This record gives sequence, C-alpha cells and structure tokens, in this order.
Amino acid sequence: MSGRIFTPFTVGGFIIVPEDQPVPEGKGIPLVMGKKGAFGSGEHETTVSCLEELERIPGIAGMRALDLGSGTGILAIAAVRLGAAFVAAVDIDPRAAASCAANVRLNGVEGRIATICGELGCIAEAEFDLVLANIYADIHLALADEMVRLTRPGGTLILSGIPLQDKFDVQRRFLNLGCELRDMRVMEEYVTFVMAKG
Repeated sequence: MSGRIFTPFTVGGFIIVPEDQPVPEGKGIPLVMGKKGAFGSGEHETTVSCLEELERIPGIAGMRALDLGSGTGILAIAAVRLGAAFVAAVDIDPRAAASCAANVRLNGVEGRIATICGELGCIAEAEFDLVLANIYADIHLALADEMVRLTRPGGTLILSGIPLQDKFDVQRRFLNLGCELRDMRVMEEYVTFVMAKG
C-alpha cells in the first residue's frame, strides 16, 4: 500500500474507500480502509472473490461469523455491512490486528466486530454460522479440524488464499471432515471454495 495512490474502487456491490476520501453517495456498500500497513485494501483476487461470495450467502443477516487471518478486517467489516450480527476477527500478527481494529473504528462497527490477536484456541468454545478464511493453504490444512468444529451444522465456510497447485489437497481435507462443496471459483493463481458443514 505504501508508495502508491489508493483511490475508491468497487467490488461487486461494495465500494472500497480510503480513509482520507469522502464516501461516494449511492455507489455501493462502503468499506472504509486505512492507508497504513501492508495487509491490502481489497484488490487481491482472493479478497475480491471472498467479497463477491459473501454477497451471495443467503440469510447472512443476524449471523455470527469468524474471520480467520483477518488482516485489515475487510471481510469482517463487509459481513457486518451485509447484516451479520457479530464477527470475531482473528489474526496471529499483531500488526494485522492493529490494522483491523483501526479499520473497525473507521467504519463505526466496534460493537459488532471483536478484533483478536492470537490463535484459534482463543475462541475454542465459540460456534459460528459463517467462517471466512483467506489464508495460506498450509494453514487451511493445519487448522481444518478446528475450523469445521467451530462451524455450526449447516453453516458456511468461505476458504480462499489457496494456490491452484494446492486446491485438491485442501478440498479433500474439508470433504473428509464432512463438508460439502457448494461453489468453487478458479482464478488466475488461486482458488476459492464455498463449503457447507454437513
């Protein structure tokens, strides 16, 4: 992000706006992003696919969601903008957690997003209707059991950040844990899966 100009842009029904610019009227659901940090503003193809898939989740209003590897918090904020009641935004990197917390404040959604710096064990007793995980393939493989356990039966998992060469390993891992594949988006370098917990 540093050293380049960040201007408003749209992804699906969202408009992503830098913190120092006015929010355009009627251009989409606004997601205000700070200009500091190296965790992206939403342009990466994996983030774009997650935002677009989020919009397609039926009945998101009132859901409890987990954003694992939250980075800037853009997916957590988008989920709340779409009506999710609560999102736990978890990242192991303190800089990412700080960036997420700052963006949560910029969007005025402090009461509905909890920014957590730590591992999944921090929320071991929770249960979620929706799990968002835009993370590396090896982390998907390592945390799949926990992610599925934290998802309520019938809940949805949006899994991204998976390089094309790893898609079969990740898909098989979650299918073996009782998930069903609802959608798969193959992009230039990555794949995004939408799974449902059986």
